[in-house]
Amino acid sequence: MARPGPMIYSRIGVLSRRTQGMRFATGRFIANVASSWFLLLILIGCTRDDRKSASREARLVHVGQRIFNDARLGADGRTSCATCHVPRLAFTDGRAVSAGAFGRLGTRNAPSLIGVADRGPQFWDGRESTLARAVMQPFGNPREMGDDSLAPALLRIAAQADYREAFGEHVEEGDVAAALTAYLQSLDDASSPFERAHRAGDFAALGEEAARGLRLFQGKAQCAGCHVPNGGHNAFSDGRYHHASVGFARIAGHIRALHRRVEKAHQAGEPIGPLVLADADVAELGRFAVTADPRDLGAFRTPSLRNVARTAPYMHDGSIQTLEAAIEHELYYRGLASGQPIKLTVEEQRELAAFLRTLSTP
Repeated sequence: MARPGPMIYSRIGVLSRRTQGMRFATGRFIANVASSWFLLLILIGCTRDDRKSASREARLVHVGQRIFNDARLGADGRTSCATCHVPRLAFTDGRAVSAGAFGRLGTRNAPSLIGVADRGPQFWDGRESTLARAVMQPFGNPREMGDDSLAPALLRIAAQADYREAFGEHVEEGDVAAALTAYLQSLDDASSPFERAHRAGDFAALGEEAARGLRLFQGKAQCAGCHVPNGGHNAFSDGRYHHASVGFARIAGHIRALHRRVEKAHQAGEPIGPLVLADADVAELGRFAVTADPRDLGAFRTPSLRNVARTAPYMHDGSIQTLEAAIEHELYYRGLASGQPIKLTVEEQRELAAFLRTLSTP
């Protein structure tokens, strides 16, 4: 029988290589398809997880908003978080010092809660290190929600079917803290004229008067030394504690006695919030009531200037009624503290006020 010639072997080799190539290409195609489907399944799973997470967060924000506005939770059945932090007033109350349950007056001016999640330590004296801890303090303060401990408020929350549906039959402190924290984190509004101009890089859009005020703020008026933008947003606060030059003279003669009262509370393991809000003289100790550091006597946290035009009266005790008066006070006492008077003309003070008004949401 005749053997196949060289041409036939050559063709057989070509066909064999083509078949192997086709098998390899087919295998690679199948592998690529499988890999793509696997990646798609991962992405679909991630998307679903993201949607579930966003849905859970939205529900938590909604529950937190309900708790924040629920007057049933005050000891008098008429007081809520929104009593002292009114949304239409940029989450302040327009009072010198706040009035809580049963009309009991506190000692501190209610700060705005817009952007509060980015401020670090909370309250004028920084006595709570986190927002989650700070949101629960009012429930155990007689001058705020009316009770002297947290337990009665948790019972009132657990007594409501809508909250049991959200949290389960046993409502824990952490549940309420998480919901309120989620709600407050959702309040970060960056729509003021200044923030719009900042994003666009066009400060001329503020208008000539306000633009001149911005230059004064950053320069001659020396405001930006304490009221600095930080944390990627324009909070206009350095987060530090400074002497406010209001109210402290009243307590200068009996600081030791006041310190003993605060020290007694610390030694007993009691929160100092109720004492601070019940006694105006103790409140004037400022950061010192927290740290016992003499350098902190009469020092208070630099407040944010966001929405400053909507949050009068000013200072930790609400003792200054207007924005213009606050500017005059700060210029005088900052100059006095540094030994170098800060002198602005009436027109320059007006320009500075015009700039500060651009920090507020219309």
